[in-house]
Amino acid sequence: MTNFLLSIDSSAIDWARAQFALTAIYHWLFVPLTLGLALIMGIMETRYFRSRDPFWKDTARFWQKLFGINFAMGVATGIILEFEFGTNWSNYSWFVGDIFGAPLAIEGIVAFFMESTFVAVMFFGWKKVSPGFHLASTWLTGLGATISAWWILVANAWMQYPVGCRFNPETMRNEMVSFVDVALSPFAVNKFTHTVTSAWIIGAVFVVAVSCYYLLKKREERMAKESIKIGAIVGLVATVLTIHTGDESAYQVAQVQPMKLAAMEALYNGGEDESLTIVSLVNPFEQPDYTNEAEPPLKIAVPYALSFLATHDVHGFVPGVNDIIKGGYTRPDGQQELPLTEKIERGKKAIQAMADYRTLSQSLKGKDVPADKQLQLDNYTNTLSENMAYFGYGYIKDADQVVPFIPICFYAFRIMVGLGTLFLLFFAVVLFFVYKKDISRMRWLQIAAIVLLPLAYIASESGWLVAEFGRQPWTIQDMLPTWVAISDISSSAVMLTFFIFLVLFTTLLAVEISILWREIKRGPEMEKK
Repeated sequence: MTNFLLSIDSSAIDWARAQFALTAIYHWLFVPLTLGLALIMGIMETRYFRSRDPFWKDTARFWQKLFGINFAMGVATGIILEFEFGTNWSNYSWFVGDIFGAPLAIEGIVAFFMESTFVAVMFFGWKKVSPGFHLASTWLTGLGATISAWWILVANAWMQYPVGCRFNPETMRNEMVSFVDVALSPFAVNKFTHTVTSAWIIGAVFVVAVSCYYLLKKREERMAKESIKIGAIVGLVATVLTIHTGDESAYQVAQVQPMKLAAMEALYNGGEDESLTIVSLVNPFEQPDYTNEAEPPLKIAVPYALSFLATHDVHGFVPGVNDIIKGGYTRPDGQQELPLTEKIERGKKAIQAMADYRTLSQSLKGKDVPADKQLQLDNYTNTLSENMAYFGYGYIKDADQVVPFIPICFYAFRIMVGLGTLFLLFFAVVLFFVYKKDISRMRWLQIAAIVLLPLAYIASESGWLVAEFGRQPWTIQDMLPTWVAISDISSSAVMLTFFIFLVLFTTLLAVEISILWREIKRGPEMEKK
């Protein structure tokens, strides 16, 4: 781990990252619609259970059918995503598999089996089980999908904010010491709430868009209007919750991932009373020269807003890229930020102590350990423990390696926030017209709803771009950079599977869109009385 991985072909690292990004992006096209439709179809079947009106049964069955098509595609891409940890990122899996594998195992054993069991009852049990049991199955299907998202997001949050673990020099692995700290870290809780509520927005936009398609075609008008009411209410509530959790997410990022926040804001030199950038002319195609003292040109900003967002104090200090590299400022935990050069030196000490411990330990294996050798082992352990927080920095060679690609972080963040604000306005307008006016006459609004559907996915994917690009170069924050986490594989092998997956996932997406479109054109199947 200390030597051979550093000589891996850099193109293999790039292709492995590209392949994982490809899989994750395609997977996330399916997941949010699953989570969003699960909530809405549950509400619709609850309306049927309470009213016994066959209309609500037919409506619930229609949206459940679309849910099922999307659910199957999400499962296929999710399985491939998990396998890539073992094929392309085996060193990562070895180094932290005891921790990272636990939530994924729970997700597979509990959540996935839960949703796959009840989804069968939901689809095929309408005439075989009682209405109450069927309703419970529908909600449990959605709950299973949401619990599945919980454990996956716990694993992702741990990569962003590793807690509840300790490095064992004997096994050369990080081991979990507190499952509660891993599963219930503030970062995990907030990531889950922010991600799931944003997924509800996609489900809501999808329902409103499909319903508006029916209004444009002047068919299924009752179902369309009632679905728009439920979808818009869910969407409005979800957007408000997403904005709230997004604010908390930004605060947490400022505490534990300040470089990500600096990249999101293109903030090169921080300070107190920092303003929040609305727009600025950041070159989208190349990394800016953050070492200069100049801000990006044509900057329009809200005074004091960034300081309040990051510290909950309008006068709070927010470090920029150069401040983080130079160190010397006071962190939110009250400690002084170390310069990058010192972090690198301490990281090298940790790596060397690990190597020395391993060499000596192996030479003494099966023997009685003399007192002087035990003292050496203890010294190596103490050195490793003192410097383990900076372990990953031992593989860093220069400052450019710890600065994410600023243009992607900067623009993706603004796309996400801008579209989120647009959806808040959209759902409010839809609710006004569906309750106060005749929305079936508002052709412009119906067209707008359909146009906004792809924008909902763009907003969602932009959020993940901010989260994942912003923590580069780390697979695990401060612990393991990408070029150390990679498997010892050839770039040609990864490149080949990249294009295979590109064709496969694109085909799956095209198939899903084709099937969804066919079923939408067919419309709800009315049960014969």
